[in-house]
Amino acid sequence: MDAISDFPTLDISEFWPSQNAGNNLLYHEIIGKRHIEKPHKHDFFLFMLFEEGSGAHSIDFIDHQVTGKQLHLLFPEQIHKWDLLKNTHAHQLMISRKIFETLANALRFSLILYQNDPVINLSTEAYQNILQEFRQIKKELVKPVVFWEMIHTRIKLIALMVSQEAEIIFNQQTVYQTKPILFKYRSLIDSHYKTEKLVAFYANQLNISANYMNILCKKHFNVSATAMIHERVILEAKRALLTTEKPIKAIAFDLGFYDVAYFSKFFKKHTQITPHAFREK
Repeated sequence: MDAISDFPTLDISEFWPSQNAGNNLLYHEIIGKRHIEKPHKHDFFLFMLFEEGSGAHSIDFIDHQVTGKQLHLLFPEQIHKWDLLKNTHAHQLMISRKIFETLANALRFSLILYQNDPVINLSTEAYQNILQEFRQIKKELVKPVVFWEMIHTRIKLIALMVSQEAEIIFNQQTVYQTKPILFKYRSLIDSHYKTEKLVAFYANQLNISANYMNILCKKHFNVSATAMIHERVILEAKRALLTTEKPIKAIAFDLGFYDVAYFSKFFKKHTQITPHAFREK
């Protein structure tokens, strides 16, 4: 399998070259049935607002059922595919990393939370307000002279409205507020999972015992502290297997495994399939 051609990382400039991509921001409307059979990832951020629709959108190997009045967020490096049915009507805003970095603070909460809960069911009022901003951005982009500052302001407003909805919707938000140490643990995992696989390392960084960290994770997330580390490693392994043509041995090494046989055993234990079989599938 040619992993690069089958599972490319798509650059924002590859979409609708007729639009002015000089500011690295594109708008696209989806009407009707759409199907992406093979997963891929982007090097840009995506806001996707569904007026109506049905089907499924898979983000990092988790299927999300599509309905109207939904906003889907996709971050660079996340893998996705979708099977959208004929009643679909959606708006996409593709935003380059450079622009997104200037707007990310408008999302208010840590990006980790949005990546864990990328689909937000909007209230009717929020949906109408966000849809209005999408439509205004669409109008701005086709003007002879594009007022980019206005567009960036509208995107920032969308992000703020999404944050308002997310505060109500995120199921784990109260957990992170009452136990901020759990959020710090997840953030540390995201930074060190390739080199640190033991809970003791993270517990030491947080000045608590590994046993207490395990108690907190089991109580609030229903999984062990070790399982949270392993989940992050497996996610990155899946991404690498599907979006690169690196040998499995190289992927294992990148993830901190110096024995490819052990990596294969670890991967199969958590996915019930070998890395080679997962890539071929």
